[in-house]
Amino acid sequence: VQLQASGGGLVQAGDSLTLSCVVSGRAFNSYATGWLRQAPGEEREFLAAVTWSGDSTYYADSVKGRFGISRGAAKNTVYLQMNNVRPEDTAVYYCAEATRKSGDGIWDPFLFGIWGQGTQVTVSS
Repeated sequence: VQLQASGGGLVQAGDSLTLSCVVSGRAFNSYATGWLRQAPGEEREFLAAVTWSGDSTYYADSVKGRFGISRGAAKNTVYLQMNNVRPEDTAVYYCAEATRKSGDGIWDPFLFGIWGQGTQVTVSS
């Protein structure tokens, strides 16, 4: 299984940006694809996830209402639509496969066992 993220770049505050993740293959224990990010000096942060069926989506409170996750019709591409971006959204953005189930319903980077390389998003003020 390989994940390839793309679409990052330098944008201005208030702009919109769409990240793409192409997933090649599916692990037997993968049940969702997610987007996470890591800012300099910070821990990785869960942002959003979508199940393989595309029927269910989950968001961190920090991005709910601003970011949208979706899965393409062919199921192997997952998008992260980022609206009204802010300088604090500056980070390396990763897509990853969720392979561990949460016992308490809370999404955490630990749930993701297969990671792609990141794509840098820089938001200028």
